[in-house]
Amino acid sequence: MSLRVSLVSRGEGFLSKMRLAHQVALITGGTSGIGEATALLFAREGAKVAITGRNETRGHAVTAAILEAGGAAIFLRTDVRRAAECERAVGETLDRFGRVDILFNNAGIFYPHDTLECSEQEWDEQIDINLKGAFLMSKSALPGMIARGRGVIINNSSGWGIVGGDKAVAYCASKGGVVLMTKAMAIDHGRQGVRVNCICPGDVETPMLPQDAKMRGLKWQDYLAGCANRPMGRVGTAEEIARAVLFLASDDSSFMTGAALVVDGGGTAD
Repeated sequence: MSLRVSLVSRGEGFLSKMRLAHQVALITGGTSGIGEATALLFAREGAKVAITGRNETRGHAVTAAILEAGGAAIFLRTDVRRAAECERAVGETLDRFGRVDILFNNAGIFYPHDTLECSEQEWDEQIDINLKGAFLMSKSALPGMIARGRGVIINNSSGWGIVGGDKAVAYCASKGGVVLMTKAMAIDHGRQGVRVNCICPGDVETPMLPQDAKMRGLKWQDYLAGCANRPMGRVGTAEEIARAVLFLASDDSSFMTGAALVVDGGGTAD
């Protein structure tokens, strides 16, 4: 019920500005947090939405909310670390909806460890999901976009893809890689009609944030107090990030490619 309410809140339903009318969006990591908020917003704006993730219960809950509100959505259980699964996700989206106009590479994971504490397994997992996953999904979606001469890819980086962060060596490496991969892809595919940008969120109230606090051994209120030192004095919401992703996905950003859009309440300016 809460998902349905968030989808149709403020009386918008599917009769809002419809900036993504008749478009098809594929969102990785769409079962919670920023991915879920983006899926719901894209659906409100008229898009048919395919979401991927590994939690089937959450995935079906998100798609059910969209379907109940009159939208079109499917859930595809996908491990973005595997090329064959990325190809299958794109293929099933094409089979169901005919094309992929927008790819939001959102799937991500984080472990708070410095170089000495970070295990090889944690390093590989963060690089594979955060960076390699975006590469593999893009590799699968690009041919169709290029064939149509139009497409949008949005990669989810981080403020820590722009500046460093404490106890986040693998995460920073992966997200910094996302920023430069975005720029390289924009150069390669701009003349083929594909725009490629990335979003760089700061601290956002998603399931990942309290998990970070717990792994750092901090009480939630103490963790939030640290975030309050940022210029805007608070953490962001998943919906605020989703609105920035919508901007990059829509024609409102038609002359943008290769950009790293920072949405962090001033965190990287501090």
